[in-house]
Amino acid sequence: MAGPIEQFEIKPLVRLVDIAGYEFSFTNSAAYMVLTVTISCAFLMISTVRRKLVPGRWQSSAELLYEFVSGLLRQNAGEQGMRFFPFIFSLFMFILVANLIGMFPYAFTVTSQIIVTFALAVLVFLTVTIFGFLRHGLKFLRLFMPDGVPIALAPIIIPIEIISYLSRPLSHSVRLFAVMLAGHITLKVFSGFVAELVGMGGLGILAAILPLAMTVALTGLELLMSFIQAYVFAMLACMYLNDALHPGH
Repeated sequence: MAGPIEQFEIKPLVRLVDIAGYEFSFTNSAAYMVLTVTISCAFLMISTVRRKLVPGRWQSSAELLYEFVSGLLRQNAGEQGMRFFPFIFSLFMFILVANLIGMFPYAFTVTSQIIVTFALAVLVFLTVTIFGFLRHGLKFLRLFMPDGVPIALAPIIIPIEIISYLSRPLSHSVRLFAVMLAGHITLKVFSGFVAELVGMGGLGILAAILPLAMTVALTGLELLMSFIQAYVFAMLACMYLNDALHPGH
């Protein structure tokens, strides 16, 4: 039986080219990212191709997601933050669909790869930083000296704020990666217990009831976490964008 870590192994599907000793391949991770984008786009296109005044189930689902993300953005970044709605909505949909795809047996979960979550977090970090300087210039640096803080505390507060700001991509990415990785490993372990106990027959089948119940419960929890982690990642991105819109507040 395959180990619990094997499900996260990146495997080349199509070898493309070797450059300076480095192999470039189209991997299972890349394939599932393409699948994630394809499903997300297909869902939105199908949901909105025949828009009606009284929406059907597909259109209602798309509108519910739209209202959820727009409300999240307005709540955390204000009305000015709506200019970033396409960006935040794309992040939310990509993470949500990728998490849900990973719930299928033998599927690959791209959000359990730290390089994927880190790339998304760096994208948010660069967007916030570049927009902050373009909008406010050097006044964006007020972010590291919040309003109301005594000048005497500046030598302590400013280094702490700078370190906190620079560590955002790491904390932003590790949260999503760690939750999805740990959840899928736990599911694999308990489902492995069930398979081994059932294979023993007799008393083994009776003993498999408890780990089977745990597997079902963990599956439900993982489905919930798929939504929660997409929400948390998008919410943090909105909060960081608020810093770019209103530094020093």
